[in-house]
Formats: sequence, C-alpha cells, structure tokens
Amino acid sequence: MSLQIIDLSTLRQRIEHNVTNVARFVTSTPEVDALLDADAVVAIGVSGGKDSVACALAVARHLDLIGHTGPRVLVHADLGRVEWKDSAPVCERLAAHLGWELLTVRRKAGDMLARWQKRWENNVTRYRELSCVRLILPWTTPSMRFCTSELKTAVITSALKKRYPEHDIVNVTGVRRQESSARSKMPVAAPLPALTRRNNRGVTWNAIIEWPVGDVFAEIAAAGLALHEAYTRYGASRVSCAFCIMSSLADLRAAAGCADNHDLYREMVAMEASSTFAFQGQRWLADVSPDLLSSSLKADVARSKAAAIKRQAIEAEIPAHLLFTAGWPTVRPTLEEAALIASVRSRVAALVGIDADHTTASSVLQRYDDLLAARADGGCASTEVTLSVSLASQQAEFAF
Repeated sequence: MSLQIIDLSTLRQRIEHNVTNVARFVTSTPEVDALLDADAVVAIGVSGGKDSVACALAVARHLDLIGHTGPRVLVHADLGRVEWKDSAPVCERLAAHLGWELLTVRRKAGDMLARWQKRWENNVTRYRELSCVRLILPWTTPSMRFCTSELKTAVITSALKKRYPEHDIVNVTGVRRQESSARSKMPVAAPLPALTRRNNRGVTWNAIIEWPVGDVFAEIAAAGLALHEAYTRYGASRVSCAFCIMSSLADLRAAAGCADNHDLYREMVAMEASSTFAFQGQRWLADVSPDLLSSSLKADVARSKAAAIKRQAIEAEIPAHLLFTAGWPTVRPTLEEAALIASVRSRVAALVGIDADHTTASSVLQRYDDLLAARADGGCASTEVTLSVSLASQQAEFAF
C-alpha cells in the first residue's frame, strides 16, 4: 500500500470544504500558513463593503478550523465626513457577529475632506510662489491615491505596530481578481514593508482573491448579516467613500440619492467651483445631482467650467521641456520662455483668483536661478516632486 502525501495547504482546503459543505474557502500561501501556525496577529481591514465583510467571515472560519489562537482584530479606517453613515454600523455588526474586537483608527491631521481642502490650499501656495509650473488639482487620482496611503495604510500600520510591537502581523484584505484588471494580477500574499520590523514580519494576505462576486453575497447571506444600505437602499455597486474618485456615474448618483451625503456633496462641488478642477478628470461632480445645489453655487460651477477650459488652453502653451519632470527644474528658461511662463501664470492666476508672484520675465528667471542654486547646493527637491511620487505599491495594501 502506498501513502499519498498531501501538502498542508491542500489538506486545509479539503478539511474546510468537507466540514462546511461549501466551496467558499480561502486561498493561502506557505508563508501565510506558517505565520498562522505561529499564531501571528491577524488584522482584517473592514470598510463596511461587501468584500471586506465576506473576507472577514471566511478568514474567521478558516482560523477556527486550523486552531489559530493568536490575536485577531478587525480594523476600520474612518475617513470622516466622506464615509457613508452606515459604514461604521456594518463594521460593528460584523465584529459583534464574530466576537472580535473592532479597532477604529483615524488620521490625526483631519479627515479625507480636510485632506483635499488642505491640499488645495497648499497647491495654491505652490503656484503663487512658482514651486510648480502648472496649477495642481486638489483631488486624489487613480494614479495618486493618497486617500489610501495616508488615511488608511499609514494610519492602520502605525496603530498595529504600536499595539503589537513584538508580533508578526498578517494584514488581510478583501481584494478580488474579478474587480479589475489591475487586481487580477495581484498575488495571493506579499511582504508589507510598512508592517515589517527588525524581528517581526508583516504580510498582506488577499484571502478571497479568487472569489467571484456571487460567493461574496452568498457568504454574507449564510451568516445572516445585513448588507450595507448603499447596496440595498440606494443601489450602489461598491462601498468606499460616498463620492469616490473610482466610482462609476451610477454609484455617484446612488450616493447623491442618500440625504446623509447631501452636505458633503455640496462641499465637494464648492471645491470644484473654487479650484476649476472636476472631481473625476472631465466628469464634474456638480453634474451628478445639480438639483441639490443652490442657484449661486450652480453659477459658480458654470464660471469654473468655463475657466477650466481656458486654463487648460493657456497651460498648453508651455513647451514640453519646461513642464514638470523628476528633479524639476532641470533647465533655465530663455528670456522668451520666461516671458511666456510669466504670461501663463498671470492669466491662470486671474482665472482662478490667485495673487501670484513671479509674473514678469525677470522675476521668473530669478526664481529659476534660486531653485537651480538650491538643487546644486543639495537643497530639498521641488514640492511638485513630492506630489509625483508613485503610490502604486501602497494602493492595494488596504483595499477594503
């Protein structure tokens, strides 16, 4: 008689399938299995959305089956005024169902709306003093999601390291391949530098990465938990910020249909109006539900849209070699180019209402001389360089 040798991961999956009589089991890796066997901390990020709820349910079941006895915690990053009002209650109900602690963390410097407002204030200052060539938008973008890096990743990892200074930590997310092309290429697990310390490891584990959306809903239904009202009452397809830079038009309309979000909607539209930057590239949040806006705010938006078109046309006059690149500024403009930059700045500043410095050729040249001298002396890089740093490596670490 020959013995069939089965690896531990396969055995666990078979046990889970047989015991629960369902096909909804987690996907793991040898590294994650080893950490769980060593009773590492398991921290599951939860937003109130369907994927994070289903992930928490599946992982909790898996941990019970393998006899994990290490610390377990649900972590909710509260983004403040941009949150759906039902998000925190959904997380609380989940925690009560599992019998786990819910750790809620917040950015000390302010919520997501405050971060956008402060970013715009800072960008106006940068433009005024010629620390950037073109005016910089206030919003997060798909390629620069500081909403994730600053208000989720940084805050959560800091809290977990303080709470568990001598533990390995497995950070669990509800990322699924089916969600997007980018997520379809993500690994099951990967090292998480923000949680890695000298003697302790930090790993991100995408435990339900292979699940289709049907399994997500089935998992939640089997637990008898109510879905977030964004799905059931307002028809949203996803839950994140009420108005998210990644939201479809239908989801933006769903958010605008909730009275709890109306004050937020108007504040965000006011930022579009003051900045001349649409919330989603060429899609203006103001157009999603204009019936919620006052006549004066509608007028402000109309002026802002017209100004945005002019601003883009004016800034297009700047030659490509003078635009931002790593290490800007890399060249000194000619006198003619400096005159053009001064002209562009004067016209853009007038459109947006900025009292800009350096609106003459001689002043622009002096400013460039100062910036180039600072670079030669090893001074700090341009503030625009900092803004351009890629956040791609952090974007998926806490995708709830």
